[in-house]
Amino acid sequence: MQADTLVIETATAACSVALLASGQVIEARYEEIGRGHAERLVPMIAELSGGGRAPRILVDVGPGSFTGVRVGIAAARGLALGWGSEVRGFSSLALVAAAALARRPSPWIAALLEAGHGEVFMQMFDVALTPLGEVVSLPPAAAAAALAGCPAVGSGVRRLAGMAPNLTGDLTDALPDARDVPLLPMRLADLDPRPLYGRAPDAKLPG
Repeated sequence: MQADTLVIETATAACSVALLASGQVIEARYEEIGRGHAERLVPMIAELSGGGRAPRILVDVGPGSFTGVRVGIAAARGLALGWGSEVRGFSSLALVAAAALARRPSPWIAALLEAGHGEVFMQMFDVALTPLGEVVSLPPAAAAAALAGCPAVGSGVRRLAGMAPNLTGDLTDALPDARDVPLLPMRLADLDPRPLYGRAPDAKLPG
């Protein structure tokens, strides 16, 4: 089966790639590496059939690790330049939400991923994966209060430990995985390949 899409996911502690053909995963790699995406990503792509070459590249644009997001987008753009491929993006939060809803449908779900300064990135989705608001970066207590019984998925749930009285929905610790991209509706797999940081930068220009 001829691959038509290479998926790159580097926005969190995981690093994963997948080759798709007509919306089906034909090959994939996944590793939880913490850091070192820049060193591991290209070898992982090279391990795929045909060196991972495909006419379309989908890359995770965040939110997530500042460095990880930039590594993935830079790699996607570089490969696209050499291969003459198209590059589009998808959101890490939408991806973990899609995987969770495929396993266990729910009227709505909150996706949470670890952010800097002890906060979590959060976005709510309905069962059709329509975003119910923008991406926000919140302290864990504020995120727990906002859940109000809604199930939540993502690495950010780790930071809600000890807040059980405020949490009545299911919490599932998970990281994005490139092989889950076929679960995304087309509108969520056609984003501009630009970083979605989810919060203002820490460094500010002098006034």
